[in-house]
Amino acid sequence: MPQTSPKLLAMLAGAALLIAGGVYLIGQGGGNPASGRAQAALDAAAQGEVANFVPKPAPVPLPAVNFRDGEGRETSLADFQGKLVLLNLWATWCAPCREEMPELDRLQAEFGGEAFEVLALSVDSAGPEVGAAFLAEIGVGHLALYHDPSARANFTLAAFGLPTTILISPEGLEIGRMAGPANWASEDAKGLIREALSLYGLSPNS
Repeated sequence: MPQTSPKLLAMLAGAALLIAGGVYLIGQGGGNPASGRAQAALDAAAQGEVANFVPKPAPVPLPAVNFRDGEGRETSLADFQGKLVLLNLWATWCAPCREEMPELDRLQAEFGGEAFEVLALSVDSAGPEVGAAFLAEIGVGHLALYHDPSARANFTLAAFGLPTTILISPEGLEIGRMAGPANWASEDAKGLIREALSLYGLSPNS
């Protein structure tokens, strides 16, 4: 009877362990239970005015995105780590973006602080002056102006329509997004933000 080589035995043992591990994960439901609970909580909170918000099954890394603040200083998404961020990609030529901007301003006024920030990032190719003039015209007083001079942030973030709003964890991971406008000052939207803050042990204005 031919002998089985030690190498083949090791391979067979490894395969058996993989199969056993797979059976165990299936039996246990697999995945990350904490991520599953977070997704369920955000799913339940995404209703009414924010019903189109889609949570990620688990938080996912975002590509590096660099932009400038209202003073022209270089900054990036990484600079906002440590707080929950609602990143809104917009442009002055986008009518729905213009309509929801006052709502985002009110959300920032009520919830903005060390724990949370609405980051309204203009991808207007006409330059930051156009965005600044529009915000001044409508009386926005709580949102800071941020501008992407390359006008590529929406492509980098796979946001192929405007507005797109991405909810980002304090670790800088995407936890969900919404394509299209929303009433971000509504009770539905505030409930979604409260739920997301609570998942990270944060509270509005903290």
